[in-house]
Amino acid sequence: QVQLVESGGGLVQAGGSLRLSCAASGIDVEINQVAWYRQAPGEQREWVASIMIAGNTRYADSVKGRFTISRNNAENTVYLRMNSLKLEDTAVYYCGAGRYDYDYWGQGTQVTVSS
Repeated sequence: QVQLVESGGGLVQAGGSLRLSCAASGIDVEINQVAWYRQAPGEQREWVASIMIAGNTRYADSVKGRFTISRNNAENTVYLRMNSLKLEDTAVYYCGAGRYDYDYWGQGTQVTVSS
């Protein structure tokens, strides 16, 4: 059973940076894509960025140019580097993984951006 564990969240001032990690274990199925989503209080979960098995990446317009998704295959870890953080980036960040859809999810890590 695939398990995902996010880490790296915390409290940061606007303009600062954080790097989130999503560590996978128990990989017994083919994983073609990993994504980061986020959910702010009272809001729906929204897609942030994704990385495919071939290495291509995509970003939501709201984070393009500020966030970078990357991976370390040897460590089964996907990262989300977040620069120039804004107040509106405050949310719980989740990573999802799967073959054709995001079947596996982590528990989330809180990111809070303060002014």
